[in-house]
Amino acid sequence: MVIVGDDPASRVYVNNKKKACEAVGFYSEEYALPASATQEELLDLVNTLNSKADINGILVQLPLPKHLDDKAVIAAINPQKDVDAFHAVNVGKIMLCEYDFLPCTPAGVMEMLHSYDIPVEGKECVVIGRSNIVGKPMGMLLLHENGTVTICHSRTKNLAEVCRRADILVAAVGIPKFVKADMVKDGAVVIDVGMDRDENGKLCGDVDFESVKDKCSFITPVPGGVGPMTIATLMKNTLKACKLQNNIND
Repeated sequence: MVIVGDDPASRVYVNNKKKACEAVGFYSEEYALPASATQEELLDLVNTLNSKADINGILVQLPLPKHLDDKAVIAAINPQKDVDAFHAVNVGKIMLCEYDFLPCTPAGVMEMLHSYDIPVEGKECVVIGRSNIVGKPMGMLLLHENGTVTICHSRTKNLAEVCRRADILVAAVGIPKFVKADMVKDGAVVIDVGMDRDENGKLCGDVDFESVKDKCSFITPVPGGVGPMTIATLMKNTLKACKLQNNIND
């Protein structure tokens, strides 16, 4: 795990991932670079980790300080060690449904749907947010399971009306309590990917949980919903990376 700078949220995420590695028996290393680190220093570190046979997964915690090019950093990671599934090679494989790894948060959402026997096939699925990390791959995974998918964003017209069509609504917009009850269809499944702070500084999601919870059939809380699934999927990807790199089949 590589962390650059002292972003408090990034520190929490890295610490949680380190704890998860310890819990499942994975060896992990942390490389903490100062916020002043150069692009060359970061790329040199990634290349060093690419060459280490005892390191199976490389995770560079985002966001990076603004003077660093995150795209170049992601492109430098060996695709077989890209346990976040952000590298263009892995993104392309997801498009083709021939993937080795899936992005941790969208894959965690799909695992939740499977665990609660919530079918995707034939359902109206609406994703709010089009980021490369969550929104776009989330839409693709729902599409792979035969959902009818709409991806909404800041230019979407009549957003509330679109959301009200959703049997499965995934909120990944990064705005505290953005999704209100009038945007949710009765009986819908609501997945909150947000990790925000409300007006009182309290952790919350993109969904106004209190107003929405009685209207839907399933809803994920924040914290404690999608977040743990994201970390569990990271562990799953790391195990698969180890198997791929060591030609282990089971």
